[in-house]
Amino acid sequence: MKYQVDGPEDAPWLVIGPSLGTTWHMWDRQIPELSQHWRVFRYDLPGHGGAPAHPATAVGDLADRLLATLDGLGVQRFGYAGCSIGGAIGADLALRHPHRVASLALVAASPRFGSADEFRQRGVIVRTNGLEPMARTAPERWFTPGFAAAQPAIVEWAVQMVRTTDPGCYIAACEALAAFDIRGELGRIGVPTLVLVGAEDQVTGPAEARTLVAGIPDARLALVPGASHLAPVEQPAAVSDLLLMHFSTSWQDTIAAIPAPPVAPALSAPVMPVAEIAPAAVRPDAGAAGRGEAHANAVKVRREVLGDAHVDTVNASADAFTEDFEDLVTRYAWGEIWTREGLDRRTRSCVTLTALVASGRLEGLAAHTRAALRNGLTPAEIKEVLLQTAVYCGIPAAGAAFAIARSVIQEETTPPA
Repeated sequence: MKYQVDGPEDAPWLVIGPSLGTTWHMWDRQIPELSQHWRVFRYDLPGHGGAPAHPATAVGDLADRLLATLDGLGVQRFGYAGCSIGGAIGADLALRHPHRVASLALVAASPRFGSADEFRQRGVIVRTNGLEPMARTAPERWFTPGFAAAQPAIVEWAVQMVRTTDPGCYIAACEALAAFDIRGELGRIGVPTLVLVGAEDQVTGPAEARTLVAGIPDARLALVPGASHLAPVEQPAAVSDLLLMHFSTSWQDTIAAIPAPPVAPALSAPVMPVAEIAPAAVRPDAGAAGRGEAHANAVKVRREVLGDAHVDTVNASADAFTEDFEDLVTRYAWGEIWTREGLDRRTRSCVTLTALVASGRLEGLAAHTRAALRNGLTPAEIKEVLLQTAVYCGIPAAGAAFAIARSVIQEETTPPA
């Protein structure tokens, strides 16, 4: 992990995490103040700012990598402030390692960042078009219009941070945010927490901040006027003052106050499945609770592959006549087959597209073209799959499939205006 340390060697540690597409330099204007009081540790996400490009598709994985680096430095107890995905990492640490976190500040954060579909589509756009679309739209996501107009040099600096990010690591971070959801866990964050948000943040704004404050027992809200998503850059003095006040007055010194927990599962599971569901013949029935867990996992996989919008539409149209069929599809297609380790999801998408063309079941092709893009296939690879089907399944069927796939690809990969 690439990191920078500032401040007195004998001061307590304060860890600061960046936003997606930025580097540790987004905190440069806080360092002169913070480093007078704390030993400040800043880090870059994988593939950001020249950090090694080792993608991580779960927030819990990013948190574990950070903790391993801190362990190597002998850092046991620390305060933590993070922006956006950096805030998600801090929340994950506070939930799974509460004995390590002395105080927490969540900046432009949320218990769930938008929708899973939104972030997976962002990954599809980057995979198809590179990072230029994200770089071009970064200023309007990160800054208020007045600041962007008055500070063109800072805007260009921000755009360059995105352009120099490794695309694969950016896509993986999008997957991590797509899977991140701690709405049901907020009550277990037991550390003093400052929730700081720009009053004009259109990405994770005041509504998300209030959700965090309402759910975390010891939390307070700080609304920064004249700031959007990157409040530390846009209003550095105000953010520095708020962080100084919070970490100076809300620092939990007694490690024994929060006992070290037993080993806990990661909050955000990796996108790829990690275990094959064993046949019933070799695994005893776990009862209703076990079946419920298996069904929930199957639904999760179905949503990851097909998207929330598709699954919600299917569920909304189900009735007493079709619900058993939908349950069968969920259990066997998504709980048994799509979770097997023998093929990765990219390959399964290739097989599925081919099977739909071969069988003439083109009504499912649009959904599975979207799934193929989310599973990592590029438009060029989808084209090759359909060309292969033209040879072995027939020109008319492949021609109809090309028309459907082209429409979906144009819709899914067109960068935002």
